[in-house]
Amino acid sequence: MTYLPQELIRKKRDGLVLSDAEITFMVQGITSGQLSDAQLGAFAMAVFQRGMTMPERITLTQQMMCSGKVLNWQNMDLNGPVVDKHSTGGVGDKVSLMLGPIVAACGAYVPMISGRGLGHTGGTLDKFDSIPGYDAHPDEQSFKSLVKQVGCAIIGQTAELAPADQRLYATRDVTATVESIDLITASILSKKLAASLDALVMDVKTGNGAFAAEMSMAQVLSQSISQVATGAGVPTRCLITDMNQVLGRSVGNAVEMAECIEFLLNPAQADERLVDLTLELAAHMLDLSGVADNLNDAKDKASAALNQGRAAQVFARMVAGLGGPTDLLEKPQHYLPQAPIVKPILASHSGYVCAMDVRAIGLSLVTLKAGRSKADDAIDYAVGLSGMAQIGDYIEQGQPLAVAHVRNDNQLALINQELVNLIQLATDASRLEPLVKEIYQA
Repeated sequence: MTYLPQELIRKKRDGLVLSDAEITFMVQGITSGQLSDAQLGAFAMAVFQRGMTMPERITLTQQMMCSGKVLNWQNMDLNGPVVDKHSTGGVGDKVSLMLGPIVAACGAYVPMISGRGLGHTGGTLDKFDSIPGYDAHPDEQSFKSLVKQVGCAIIGQTAELAPADQRLYATRDVTATVESIDLITASILSKKLAASLDALVMDVKTGNGAFAAEMSMAQVLSQSISQVATGAGVPTRCLITDMNQVLGRSVGNAVEMAECIEFLLNPAQADERLVDLTLELAAHMLDLSGVADNLNDAKDKASAALNQGRAAQVFARMVAGLGGPTDLLEKPQHYLPQAPIVKPILASHSGYVCAMDVRAIGLSLVTLKAGRSKADDAIDYAVGLSGMAQIGDYIEQGQPLAVAHVRNDNQLALINQELVNLIQLATDASRLEPLVKEIYQA
């Protein structure tokens, strides 16, 4: 049956429930291009404002999954489970870069299909784009073969996998509809279900640097994702984690890639919270997928894979297998884009870091072209911040709050002016938020 898109947009705008057939029609229109950009933006806003019922949400997810090819691992003769992780996005969240190789080094297979940055948060794919030669869009057979050979491949959405989401994802970014529970659920799970997973672990961020700024939204999103995914046959566990400070010590694409490489090579020197979260998520992936007998066993396996260097080997083989340099881990500075100006941003007074406006820090970097204001914006991969102060750190007056990597003096002045106002110092140390707040499994 043929519908008028504007009438279905009107129906959702007025808070009515769309039928399975109507949702199918809209998804087909997104995929084929028959739904114009204006109509897609209006539909996203209508869903954002009015929401969807759980049956609508499931149908939207399934139809977006079926808008393209669904991977089949049956003929690959894998000797372990296919498992993945997804984060709802945060500032400085480079966990996936280390997590995939760690889990693969433990015997699971990780076909990670990642997205670009949304709003104030960075995207895993953008970080890999900072590596020269890295092909984030291999053909399906090359992707599957690399997953089998190496255990892990981190790529972007192809035109074949969930193409409806690819277009909707870009539209959400520029129409202020990113935070919709319905659209987040459908977006994440359409890609993940299309990868035919045996298990999925979700990192649902909450705090001032997350889309789910309020704990209540993170709880609703976790329930939504776990119910929709588990109902579709993929056991899913959601961890609600803290995003009230930058994750790790860097923000930006090349600087985060550099931090990832250093993390894999020298985990004992890496940021403690970043290590803890990465290993915690890895353990849940190994536990849920059955690679480990229990969570404690899973944590031991993940920690050994990292500390013995096996995860670094997987990362290096994955990068080389996707066209990147074979010696990236030996010479990262030779390959990763470098900003011409690298200067510290100094504290105007002494004190303990007690809070930071993480969302504003992310938006400041978008302003400097480390992220996108529009879907087709070019990114400056070299721009970013390294050596970020963390909550609980004591900073003396004149010591660095962070190190800026910028193109010119105007950018330096801008990020300097903003950052000193976005990181708060106090005379007393404040209590750290727990890293993992709650865990959900339907």
